[in-house]
Amino acid sequence: MEAGLLSAVLGIILLQVEMTAQDLDLQKIAGFWREVGVASSQNLALQTPKRLEALFLTLSGEELTVKAAYNSSGSCETEQIVSSEVNVSGRFVFPGHREIQVIDTDYEQFAILRVSLHWRDKEFHVLKYFRADLEEPPPPSGMLGAPPTRSPLAAQPWGTRLHLL
Repeated sequence: MEAGLLSAVLGIILLQVEMTAQDLDLQKIAGFWREVGVASSQNLALQTPKRLEALFLTLSGEELTVKAAYNSSGSCETEQIVSSEVNVSGRFVFPGHREIQVIDTDYEQFAILRVSLHWRDKEFHVLKYFRADLEEPPPPSGMLGAPPTRSPLAAQPWGTRLHLL
């Protein structure tokens, strides 16, 4: 139930953002962001051996630098990429046919990003939910005291899967 609700909300947010772009305060989006949720209709985008754990965003002039930390089979890997295009609507283009769009944020607690990648003549899109703190998110309702899960929840009728991280 929670997966369906979050997927529906993320889908509605995505549609609203595509219709009305708002200015993004680039200085405020900079900083530490920890990934806590992922939603995609494409299983390949969810089943990756390198799982993103956190981002550290820095802005220098017209360049956004993203330092990403991944969990790769229990070991930490990092990657640093610099955007080739930045705009105030929240869209950042990176080398390697990668793009990040800030869908929504309050700059202090959460950010929802749409990550796009063109690979092998196919477009992949993933919605990612980030928190700006290191605290564990509360468990889904009805699961108080249950340990956090990293496995996908049941597929929704429209094909979207949600991973709670």
